Amino acid sequence: MSSIDRSQAVGVKTYEVRTYGCQMNVHDSERLSGLLEDAGYVRAPEGSDGDADVVVFNTCAVRENADNKLYGNLGHLAPKKAARPGMQIAVGGCLAQKDRDTIVKRAPWVDVVFGTHNIGKLPVLLERARVQEEAQVEIAESLEAFPSTLPTRRESAYAAWVSISVGCNNTCTFCIVPALRGKEKDRRPGDILAEVEALVAEGVSEITLLGQNVNAYGSDIGDREAFSKLLRACGQIEGLERVRFTSPHPRDFTDDVIAAMAETPNVMPQLHMPLQSGSDTVLKAMRRSYRQERYLGIIEKVRAAIPHAAITTDIIVGFPGETEEDFEQTLHVVREARFAQAFTFQYSKRPGTPAATMEGQIPKKVVQERYERLVALQEEISWEENKKQIGRTLELMVAEGEGRKDGTTHRLSGRAPDNRLVHFTKPEQEVRPGDVVTVAITYAAPHHLLAEGAVLDVRRTRAGDAWEKRNAAEAAKPAGVMLGLPKIGVPEPLPVATGSGCGCD
Repeated sequence: MSSIDRSQAVGVKTYEVRTYGCQMNVHDSERLSGLLEDAGYVRAPEGSDGDADVVVFNTCAVRENADNKLYGNLGHLAPKKAARPGMQIAVGGCLAQKDRDTIVKRAPWVDVVFGTHNIGKLPVLLERARVQEEAQVEIAESLEAFPSTLPTRRESAYAAWVSISVGCNNTCTFCIVPALRGKEKDRRPGDILAEVEALVAEGVSEITLLGQNVNAYGSDIGDREAFSKLLRACGQIEGLERVRFTSPHPRDFTDDVIAAMAETPNVMPQLHMPLQSGSDTVLKAMRRSYRQERYLGIIEKVRAAIPHAAITTDIIVGFPGETEEDFEQTLHVVREARFAQAFTFQYSKRPGTPAATMEGQIPKKVVQERYERLVALQEEISWEENKKQIGRTLELMVAEGEGRKDGTTHRLSGRAPDNRLVHFTKPEQEVRPGDVVTVAITYAAPHHLLAEGAVLDVRRTRAGDAWEKRNAAEAAKPAGVMLGLPKIGVPEPLPVATGSGCGCD
């Protein structure tokens, strides 16, 4: 009998949440999982592929084919639902917010459609759909309650997202996110810091401050230096070893933020600063409020204040009207900035955005050729920058699930302070995710580093203790374990240069 069958035999309902898109969606999915577990559901085992009592799609709307992907997945589940009495399907997220009126028409077997502003209603809507035996579509037009007040199922005992704002006040012509997530709304600093302190008390040692435009924090509460103050305040929290944030906007990246990064020891020497294009003409068409000179000026200031900082970026290739000269300006910025990584995207129409109807749409063949040139250049730079790490001694926070070949290579993986991924030789001493090891870098590849010698030091941490405690609890109760409040999830590692995501910051 499978674990799902056993769950059904004792009357326990299972759930599965499928997530698409950016970090905000990943974090929202942790809340959806928390809500369902709070309502008595347990998580279906890995690889269940829709064989759960409730399947939730947390969708993204920033790709041209996002709706086709959703309806294809929904179609795959239709016969499974027909064969499984009582099964329910829910669709939430940005695509649900945008296509509220068409989802149930195109997929009438969907039970619940909910938006980005009312994820807390999911359990109620599922129950209502079950009782009334008809689809429930409920889309709030504005935020009902800040999501951090909701129960959340953390995926990690040692690292956590902490949301500081939702929404975005920018009007980039390629991005539909502000229309779907609304204007920026900031949390009170005291509430954020209380959440961080509670997480640290549970064993978390690394937090990532999260916002659609994270360094614009304070615009809603009338304090232009609120974000730098928040970084400094995080530096005062005992037991908090690492602080990161994503994603900032060059327009709002001020000198006081750079100073706070440089002067606060637990703020990591890492910066993700979206570029999108190096051409002033294209940036203007994108309605980005900075130009090449301003962007490179920020990079120069960061490097002066934090010499070992690893800087990453997002770049869109083939925006409408982009000429070869415009593209060459992007390559120029990449050469000047020397990014550790660049997450590159071929422009695709986002339905509902101004850019989707602009003249000068670039042929796919041209976009592909430029994209390949950009990736080749960035790969070369990433490798050169990683080679500079050879010989350095680094402290790594041991990670869980980031080294796909660790089992066969007898290695473990961890993140350096600047967020570079490092694979290291497994020591004889037990090492747990969340513990800290000291290693010497011996080899560099474009997207990772190796420490092939013996580990120089192992520091067991409270975060490792928390991971061990959680694993023991989950071994005793395989599904649905929720430990501590608040329950915020582990930030995903930065993807490789061709990874997915909205890239809209």
